[in-house]
Amino acid sequence: MIVMQLNEISKSFGADLILSKIKLEVHHDDRIAIVGRNGAGKSTLLKIMAGQMTHDDGDIFKPKDVTIGYLAQHTGLDSKRTIKEEMLTVFESTIRLEKELREMEAKMADPDILENAEKYELLLSNYDEKQNYFQSIGGFQYEAEIEAVLHGLQFGSFDFETPIHELSGGQKTRLALGKLLLSKPNILVLDEPTNHLDIQTLSWLETYIKNYDGAVVIVSHDRYFLDETVKTVYDVAFQTATKYKGNYTTFLQKRAEQYELQMKRFEKQQEEIKQLEEFVQKNIARDSTSKRAQSRRKKLEKMERIESPDIDDKSTKFSFEIERRSGNDVLKVDDLTAKYAALDKPIFQNVSFRINRADRVAIVGPNGVGKSTLLKALLNRLTHVEGNIQVGTNVQFGYYDQEQSSLTGNKTVLQELWDDYPLKPEKEIRTILGNFLFSGDDVLKTIGMLSGGEKARILLAKLMLQRANVLIMDEPTNHLDLDSKEVLEAALAEYPGTILFVSHDRYFINRLATHVMEMTASGTRTFIGDYDYYIEKLEEEKEIEALQKAKHQEPTQNEKNKNQFYNDKQVKSEIRKIERSIQSIEEQIEEHEAIIEVEGQKMYDPELTANADELHKIQQTIHDSEAKVEQLMEEWEELQEQLGQYK
Repeated sequence: MIVMQLNEISKSFGADLILSKIKLEVHHDDRIAIVGRNGAGKSTLLKIMAGQMTHDDGDIFKPKDVTIGYLAQHTGLDSKRTIKEEMLTVFESTIRLEKELREMEAKMADPDILENAEKYELLLSNYDEKQNYFQSIGGFQYEAEIEAVLHGLQFGSFDFETPIHELSGGQKTRLALGKLLLSKPNILVLDEPTNHLDIQTLSWLETYIKNYDGAVVIVSHDRYFLDETVKTVYDVAFQTATKYKGNYTTFLQKRAEQYELQMKRFEKQQEEIKQLEEFVQKNIARDSTSKRAQSRRKKLEKMERIESPDIDDKSTKFSFEIERRSGNDVLKVDDLTAKYAALDKPIFQNVSFRINRADRVAIVGPNGVGKSTLLKALLNRLTHVEGNIQVGTNVQFGYYDQEQSSLTGNKTVLQELWDDYPLKPEKEIRTILGNFLFSGDDVLKTIGMLSGGEKARILLAKLMLQRANVLIMDEPTNHLDLDSKEVLEAALAEYPGTILFVSHDRYFINRLATHVMEMTASGTRTFIGDYDYYIEKLEEEKEIEALQKAKHQEPTQNEKNKNQFYNDKQVKSEIRKIERSIQSIEEQIEEHEAIIEVEGQKMYDPELTANADELHKIQQTIHDSEAKVEQLMEEWEELQEQLGQYK
């Protein structure tokens, strides 16, 4: 069932056209992502859908009974109520009905009512009707729902009687999200709901959205989150929106394939046009060929021209280089504890780890555990620090601060960089800024006029110019659009130095991390691998813990059942290992088959027919890949047999 339809929606701000003839449909169970560059009009589109902003042209169709819940960026609850009181306002009608039921129950015990059979039956009938309705709207579960959502959004350790005005900005934002989720509108419209959420909360929200009984429309820069939640993507670019089926990764693949196909069609037609025009030019004046030339001219005139495909690929261009290489031992940290001056309770404690040259270490953990504070402690930006920090030979730190506090609000963009590097020519500074998408008069804007994403690009430009061999980065992907994140990832992947970073962007961690450091209230521990490996190890730990718990909690159970429980776990673990091996082999087979296909096509290239050496190399490459495929197929069959023994 369609719950909302946008038809030919357009929106302008003054002379600037933002959206043009947007078509979009929302079905009752859709999970939709709106993606595009910063400034493309994503938030504007969400506001129009939510009724928060008018549109200039077009129509929006929505059934009258369909409700919409909208969460804007940087929204926070501004309330004098306590946490619990604010959440209960969502269920005011349910609470009123509950009060009516209690009053009716009291009347049922009234002797006057009991003596009057007619009144009692009428009261009982009315009570049954209201109680059934109360049950149908979740009247018996609303308090449990409030508690579940608050726990999911990391308010479980809070006193629910805490006044909201005492909370931080990030906590107020999470609370606004919680209140919206509890209201259960038919369409959830969420603009950057992943801001201020740690990884644990993100995982909870993913599950909640997957199971949500309604439609969800999301703008988010978290690719991992989008891949887990959405099934449809609308790409907003050049004032229009293009629909793609699938999650974000599928969208990227399909968009690239579509662009390539359109470009081939365009180039093919351009070649045909060129040939026709040349024929007309050469033959139009000749009597013998004039008629054919006129025919081709008519064909040209009638031809429906294919336009060159556009892709919004204006991206920053930069790379991180180092001035000199550090020693192998970069950082040794032992028993580190940090406190704020006015507090006796430590922000973090028992932190110990080692970092070697070329390591990429991601620090993960819940909000408030002290991840950003740890980075500041390592850079000697805190005074109340106990423990030992040993910095290696030739280590030069470069720091990216998510708070953007190092920028000066009244400086221009040009001054911000040039003041740090006054010996560089203005032309060079302008060229660097151009690589970070600041061109022309943009460099004369003051820092205070810039968006969060623009400030982030300035910080990255300054970091690039430092040529440090160890990058300390606090949430470097915050404020960046999806394309800018990919450019940053590519630059960091090629960086020859060492990286220690805090991030809740799981896709970013997977792309970069060689180690994951988990930070908790009791200390840290390090896992060698990316984010997916880290999660896999946590799941294994839970399985072992469950096994140990089962052994101790069921002393009366016979040994046979205990062994069966253990064996089932072992079997499942072995099956997972075999399935991962099969998947790896299948991917390798696909790679070699692609090589065979590509090299095989080269054999028919007319330019290579006379080049015996090159043909021999191609044949050898094909032969090697065919031999590898044969070997992999044998391994694949053996693994399939092993898997069959368990199933």
